[in-house]
Amino acid sequence: MLERNGMLKIANVGDCELRVIRKGQIIFSTSPQEHYFDCPYQLSSEMAGQTYLDAVVSGMELMEGDIIVMGSDGLFDNVFDHEIVSTIATHSDVSVGAKALANLARNHSMDSEFESPYSLEARSRGYDIPFWKKILGMKLTGGKLDDITVIVGVVMSSTNIDGSKEDEDLGMRNTLQVDNVSSLLP
Repeated sequence: MLERNGMLKIANVGDCELRVIRKGQIIFSTSPQEHYFDCPYQLSSEMAGQTYLDAVVSGMELMEGDIIVMGSDGLFDNVFDHEIVSTIATHSDVSVGAKALANLARNHSMDSEFESPYSLEARSRGYDIPFWKKILGMKLTGGKLDDITVIVGVVMSSTNIDGSKEDEDLGMRNTLQVDNVSSLLP
């Protein structure tokens, strides 16, 4: 939730994430919640699932020009933070930036040779290919086929949004542009 005074309040459950980019640097990010590797928290009405009470709640003060990137694990498992920053930097329109990130995530997810954030994390947690494949010089690589949802917004004062000079509150320009690319799981 973006309050009129520029405070961003976040409640996050699961493996969707958020980044705030200011002047080409990520200044804030959320972390995924998981029971164990590749088993994220998920909201559920069932007794065994998570509820809103399991959310990690955080907040930060935004400034005009800050860029907010939100996405599903299909984005963050396949695209490194530096790629997010550089991709957003090359697009002045949030809808074009969202689409470019979704396309990059989709391309990485289907590249079996790509050293993705997901494959690096899997190896760091002890998941790997069989020993005989290692002898042949192979290693666990590749993107992760998954649903990909990307939301990008830029923070602007309301005077820049509607032209009036009476209200200096912060808001999102172009609201939040959503781009959703889906991939079928193998």
